[in-house]
Amino acid sequence: MPTKANASKPSVRERLLAAADELFYSEGVQSVGIDRIVQKAGVAKASLYNLFGSKEELVQAYLDARHANTRDQVERALTRFRTPRERLLGVFDAQGQLFTEPDFNGCAHMTASAEARHGSPVEGAVDRYRLWVRTMFTDLAREAGVTDAEGLARQLHLLYDGAGVSARMDRDPSAATTARAAAAALFDAAVRDKELVDAGQ
Repeated sequence: MPTKANASKPSVRERLLAAADELFYSEGVQSVGIDRIVQKAGVAKASLYNLFGSKEELVQAYLDARHANTRDQVERALTRFRTPRERLLGVFDAQGQLFTEPDFNGCAHMTASAEARHGSPVEGAVDRYRLWVRTMFTDLAREAGVTDAEGLARQLHLLYDGAGVSARMDRDPSAATTARAAAAALFDAAVRDKELVDAGQ
């Protein structure tokens, strides 16, 4: 029977992902080699290849874990809001919280995509993350009754991306507040357009 200490000890996979998350996010995917990952994790190199198969698969797992963490943070934040408009704009509030984290270093998926080869597992992880963002905005716009939910979602996604770039490159966490204000204007305009269509004007 495992002791309490053993039960709480991170697994080899968890240690590798924690090391990858710290090093890849702070220094970049291509500049960090496998040797540094296994050294930081305190595991054998063979363990990494047994668990992930390759560095690309490890990068994919790192990005998927980042995706899951961001999704969880956003979903938790949105439970505070009641109306569709508040929830949609609340995405930018949640994004602003990410920007204020001490180790914020931009969007991990954007950084990794710049170095990924076409068709790679890394590109697949990036595509899944971006699909989630776009789908989230589309669903929230539909929930609010916006006629062209996909069109509004595309605009909001651009704002979301731009806020992330500005927060990183300008070292400006308030970029999310600016993006939120622009999103509110776009949302309100879309609602007005729907009301005019419904009124037959």
